[in-house]
Amino acid sequence: MSEKFTSVEYGLEKIFEGAQDFLPLLGTDYVEFYVGNAKQSAHYYKTAFGYQSHAYKGLETGSRDQVSYVLKQDKIRLVLTTPLNSQSPINQHLAKHGDGVKVIALWVEDAKSAWEETTKRGAKSFMEPTIEKDEHGEVVRSGIYTYGETVHIFVERKNYNGIFLPGFVAWNSEYNPTPVGLKFIDHMVGNVGWGEMNQWVKWYEDVMGFENFLSFDDKQIHTEYSALMSKVMSNGNGRIKFPINEPAEGKKKSQIEEYLDFYEGSGVQHIAVATDNIIETVSQLKARGVEFLPPPPRAYYDAIPERLGEHMKIMNEDINELEKLSILVDADEDGYLLQIFTKPVEDRPTLFFEIIQRMGAKGFGAGNFKALFESIEREQALRGTL
Repeated sequence: MSEKFTSVEYGLEKIFEGAQDFLPLLGTDYVEFYVGNAKQSAHYYKTAFGYQSHAYKGLETGSRDQVSYVLKQDKIRLVLTTPLNSQSPINQHLAKHGDGVKVIALWVEDAKSAWEETTKRGAKSFMEPTIEKDEHGEVVRSGIYTYGETVHIFVERKNYNGIFLPGFVAWNSEYNPTPVGLKFIDHMVGNVGWGEMNQWVKWYEDVMGFENFLSFDDKQIHTEYSALMSKVMSNGNGRIKFPINEPAEGKKKSQIEEYLDFYEGSGVQHIAVATDNIIETVSQLKARGVEFLPPPPRAYYDAIPERLGEHMKIMNEDINELEKLSILVDADEDGYLLQIFTKPVEDRPTLFFEIIQRMGAKGFGAGNFKALFESIEREQALRGTL
């Protein structure tokens, strides 16, 4: 991999000093979706989100059981995979969950060591260390299961110079809409079932050496109707951040319950992607047909100067412009952040995306939780699932 991740790009220095060092992670290598029609899904992500054609594996390359399209935008790589016959186990995943994230691939120096260290700490193996070769060198991959049927693949590519992985060829396409300014994956959020959050927090601590550096309970994340609990896990250098949500009791069904019902189990709820100019990025996304959650009331934007306090002195964005685009703002002791959430990108109300711009802040928009969840509830009401 030619790109080098830096702490500055991830908005973090090595602040999680207590995290163990047995599993050094260099960054997110790729995210793989299982989808019903990879060719059409690829067209959507190119058209709507500005991803570029990158690599391909299918019948033309000798793959008889599945096809994969790799899309790229800056440091983000999405892999869209579809089975080519009814006997593929991928079909079982699709029938149960619909389109969604199957693999969160993590870039490592030593995939064999990563697998050995995590499995001896209790991880269930998904893929033993495997060497994959072609004329461009070799890649070593291994994998473990995490919550639900989601897996982490460890990717070691220091001896590889090919386009993506052995078995893939360059995907040359005349249709490549311009990028929209998405830079890298900031964090990925998982939804787990009732009473399972602490179990998976402990799993990430024990198995992968992560730390729980932020926690939110149902007193902090609630509306009149619903609530949830969340804990944010991070690896030692802060490049990999996995918030984990579970539902909490409320008057009506929460967004987490809705996700679990329609995904039929635990899984990745949303992917947060970073931009350096959220106003430009969101403007382009809206122009390309990406749908975002409905805006909070005017009072939310009127209260921004008071909420941001001293950070207003360094804030460059016009509040009226943020309101026009329904972008949310929050701050912590380190700075402020700007964020917005898409509606679910598939027919099942499951996976969605967050667009985030960090201006020093290391948090996750806790001050926006109420406004965000009220917006989600308005969508749930329309779907009849609140």
